[in-house]
Amino acid sequence: MSEPALQAVNLTRAYGAVRAVDGVSFALARGGSLGIVGESGSGKTTTARIVVGLEQADSGEVVVDGRRRPTAVRGRAGRLARAREVQMAFQDPYLSLDPRTSVESVLRLHFPDRNPAPRVRELLGHVGLPARAADARPGQLSGGQRQRVAIARALAVEPAVLVLDEAVAALDVSVQAQILNLLADIREQTRVSYLFITHDLGVVRCVTDDVIVMRHGRVIEAGATADVLTAPQRPYTRLLLDSVPHPGWDPEQIAAARRAL
Repeated sequence: MSEPALQAVNLTRAYGAVRAVDGVSFALARGGSLGIVGESGSGKTTTARIVVGLEQADSGEVVVDGRRRPTAVRGRAGRLARAREVQMAFQDPYLSLDPRTSVESVLRLHFPDRNPAPRVRELLGHVGLPARAADARPGQLSGGQRQRVAIARALAVEPAVLVLDEAVAALDVSVQAQILNLLADIREQTRVSYLFITHDLGVVRCVTDDVIVMRHGRVIEAGATADVLTAPQRPYTRLLLDSVPHPGWDPEQIAAARRAL
């Protein structure tokens, strides 16, 4: 078997007496798609921030392409090398882009030493935007278009891993479907590996190969997405599935089950 694109090895992170991440380990296959699910406070976003480098783990390590990811780097070359390992697309496309800066300026920051125009056009094409979008500012774009620009920015340095933290949660349902289809196409074309952070089990079912379920900072269930969502082994995973509204759904029963856990 080939080396995983990403490995998290026994990550821990505490804030005072609260262990936000408590011994979390997982592996993301090269060209694969892994979901991390759980309710607010489960530790999934903190785990993602450790992987990207926005948070520092108290212990454990992150390994990308077989190399331990350093906690700090110096110099432009080191920062660029680190950026090529892991990039992140955030939840809110309205806040993740500078409203004063054109799309071309956002993307060309990654290519200061050469003519960026061909690469900018290529990136826009990857995310399904026309070349004329390069001249637009974020305020002139729809939410879906802004998220496409954010994804193009993340892909600009050709990362091994793209972390998507609730990346479609702020979008309308129809636009969510477009972005998810786009991400599937990009993965097929580029073999980038995806780490999805989400509470939406519908998203997980559509776009991930494997999934881990987190609660109180720990991984409580893991496996192939189809297996975990079809035949969950842990009561908490079953509760997450039962909490999704469906015919015959009883919110009082769900609340009682939650209290019992």
